Amino acid sequence: MDENIRLRCAAIEAMLSHKPAIVYHKGEREFYLPSSDILFFETDGEAVYAHSKSEMYSVTYRLYQLEELLPNEFVRISKSTVANTSQIMSLTKTLPSSVSVQFFDTHKQVHVSRHYYKQLKEKLSNRR
Repeated sequence: MDENIRLRCAAIEAMLSHKPAIVYHKGEREFYLPSSDILFFETDGEAVYAHSKSEMYSVTYRLYQLEELLPNEFVRISKSTVANTSQIMSLTKTLPSSVSVQFFDTHKQVHVSRHYYKQLKEKLSNRR
């Protein structure tokens, strides 16, 4: 089995392991958005919300489930937040141990916990 066959097998396995689409809810409406439109997911008590640039939607998945379903661009940045690294514009150190994440074309911000900061920096450096 050469490298070409291994790559083809991996591509076929990826196609067969179809991941379910994430359904976003707002009021009585259901939305089917591309994951690239989502800035971050966050928990608020028992609820999980997805944030786009201008909207907030509820989802039925837990954060750990979303981490498995979402593309590689998404990374856990705190106990209660998973962020889309392709939408991150900048990181700002607000205090000696606090970092704030700013996204492109929106006022929305989230904070990175110290525990996840190194993982986020690695993911961002791989994005280049």
